[in-house]
Amino acid sequence: MKRNQAAIDAEIAQFRAIPWCAKILSAPNLVIDQSFSRFEKPKFEDALLSHTLNTPETIPGFITFYTEPKDPKAMVTELNAFISLGNLIDGWGGICHGGIIMTMLDEVMGQLPAVNKLRGVMNDIQLMTAYLNTTFLKPVKTPTTVMVTSRLVKQEGRKYFIDGVIRDEHGNEMAKGKALFVMLKSRL
Repeated sequence: MKRNQAAIDAEIAQFRAIPWCAKILSAPNLVIDQSFSRFEKPKFEDALLSHTLNTPETIPGFITFYTEPKDPKAMVTELNAFISLGNLIDGWGGICHGGIIMTMLDEVMGQLPAVNKLRGVMNDIQLMTAYLNTTFLKPVKTPTTVMVTSRLVKQEGRKYFIDGVIRDEHGNEMAKGKALFVMLKSRL
């Protein structure tokens, strides 16, 4: 994985400059990082968000954050992200495309297991989205910054049930999703 510390610092600084984001990011014991999807990997993995949608006019910023559990062996059960949206992801003029809304939910929900793998509290086995049911509540106007939250609801064997919600700066729910991620039996 290619990580560019200057790009990571710039993305985090971008959100620290937005007052409502800075307030949330000032909470104690937060682990803040650039989204896993933002840095380039071999074989075009995550190319949609590391390259195609990583422009000033599409998604100019995407960071994740969570509260560090007191027990280092405990799973992180909630992950948040700030995502900035430009106008080149619109469906209607000034309104984010529904497919991008679903992409944001899928990405942040899918990063919850990834965080736990990196922390060593979950097996490093690939997971894939089995389903993602999305409810669109309000149009997401662009340009804007949203907060996406994912929560682990339950785990049954290889199945991880995760809920997600997209909120605006006032805490209004814009969209929500329910997903099932399944741990694969073998690598792709």
